[in-house]
Amino acid sequence: MRRSFYDWSARLWVWLSCLLAAVQGTFVTRNARPNIVLLLADDLGVGDLCCYGNDTVSTPNIDRLANEGVMLTQHLATASVCTPSRAAFLTGRYPIRSGMASDSNLNRGFPWLGGSGGLPTNETTFAELLQHRGYRTGFIGKWHQGLSCASRNDHCYHPLNHGFDYFFGMPLGFLSDCQASQTPELHRWVRIKLWISTAAIALIPLLLLVPKYAGWFPVPCKVIIPLGLLVLLFFVSWYSSYGFVRRWNCVLMRNHDIVQQPMKEGRATSLMLKEALGFIDRSKREPFLLLFSFLHVHTPLVTKEKFVGHSKYGLYGDNVEEMDWLVGQILEALDQERLTNQTLVYFTSDNGGRLESVHGAAQLGGWNGVYKGGRGMGGWEGGIRVPGIFRWPTVLEPGKVINEPTSLMDIYPTLSYVGGGILPQDRVIDGRNLMPLLEGRVSHSDHEFLFHYCGVYLHAVRWHQKDCATIWKAHYVTPKFSPEGAGACYGSGICACSGDVTYHDPPLLFDISRDPSETHPLSPDNEALFNSVVKKIETAIKEHRKTLTPVPQQLSVFNTLWKPWLQPCCGTFPFCGCDKEDDILPTAS
Repeated sequence: MRRSFYDWSARLWVWLSCLLAAVQGTFVTRNARPNIVLLLADDLGVGDLCCYGNDTVSTPNIDRLANEGVMLTQHLATASVCTPSRAAFLTGRYPIRSGMASDSNLNRGFPWLGGSGGLPTNETTFAELLQHRGYRTGFIGKWHQGLSCASRNDHCYHPLNHGFDYFFGMPLGFLSDCQASQTPELHRWVRIKLWISTAAIALIPLLLLVPKYAGWFPVPCKVIIPLGLLVLLFFVSWYSSYGFVRRWNCVLMRNHDIVQQPMKEGRATSLMLKEALGFIDRSKREPFLLLFSFLHVHTPLVTKEKFVGHSKYGLYGDNVEEMDWLVGQILEALDQERLTNQTLVYFTSDNGGRLESVHGAAQLGGWNGVYKGGRGMGGWEGGIRVPGIFRWPTVLEPGKVINEPTSLMDIYPTLSYVGGGILPQDRVIDGRNLMPLLEGRVSHSDHEFLFHYCGVYLHAVRWHQKDCATIWKAHYVTPKFSPEGAGACYGSGICACSGDVTYHDPPLLFDISRDPSETHPLSPDNEALFNSVVKKIETAIKEHRKTLTPVPQQLSVFNTLWKPWLQPCCGTFPFCGCDKEDDILPTAS
């Protein structure tokens, strides 16, 4: 009896301790099994949010997340463009490890839905880890990680083959081409050159007709007709893809079925919000993971009428405020279902704001605060420093700010930890579990070195010294801005990763902890530690490269070509087109 009494006393004490811990907000996170809502913006600048210092755009719902949670001030995307950045986010690994980094300046992301590259099936996403732990997983919005391998309907790279139980959204991404009235965005300069080339070679058979009909000398028709057919063949060969970008790329899908082709961009926001809220409602009785990948704030900045003119920052600001409203709708749904305290919410962007996106004097891209550069600009801080906000009531201290370097790759091991998953042991995981840092159990980031790639090219390396707060950053390659003296690549529309770049030997070195805007490069003359810091970073690069192994290049020239036999089609190819969204209601997966 005495032993039994002590056993029950011990159990009661443990129960009371757990209850007290819950009240004080110190849950054992691995056992908590929270719902998880991930909110991923597209090309949102870190300076676009009020909680990060913007005073011209209103973002009360995202600010609420920051006030009720933890805000990261040195949160870093793994790449400055979306496809490789999102691959790293999903897998916790540098994109060069999975072949999701390009050696081409033209295609640094997937340009066609009818291409053959994608996130390899042997990569394990955080959705797969949580799916194996009993989570219901849903993906709403922009995917942009490939679709099919060898046939139109194999969908080997589809979200449902990467751990998600339900998908609704765009399998590629939102482009200006998706709105007929907008200036084309995909390969704009290539298309201009193709039009000029077509016109130039079409002149040859036309000029040959002049002497024939002027009676100067006879030109056989067997010469003119084949030349005309060659011109026609050349035109058809490129216009069959580029002439129908909106129809080929701007597609809306539910699971494996095409719902709209081409997508009606004006209704996309409402449909995706409806799907997100429906997924929460269907999944609320079991642990769930929802990844809402916004089409905001990428051009063409399609915005509901009630938000047009709403901000002080033009159409881009209106689009930011509409996105904030969408965040508020999701947070309200969690409140109404009484899921707030048991849900981890995370907000971020895939990369920095796009500075080259302009229309006349109007800026259609984001603001990256004091940080140099933007989307597509290699290792410059403006292209890779992004918002990072975590909220988990009763677990994370509200209003906390963390100034340590963290990465989008860290989401992978962090979600594995809180969801009870087991990390793969057969590959390198570059991310680090953030929960000890977020909960305040440690005060220092686990990242000592972070490597900043532009495609397959290493542009910069960050070194966070373990014994002090100093953060060094060495740039070995930087893009050439155009026109000269500008702060972006306005001439080409996006900066190059190789070729038209500047190589630095010795590297440009900055102390990011004192010079976050990267305006004052250090040298042996003004920094006594210059040589020792560069030597330490170069040693880290050699060790990092030893961990890289050759893999198939998903963004190779062949994989990024448009292939008619891989083009998703609702109807009979090439007469693709449908609108089923009025006929199909959201259903459980």
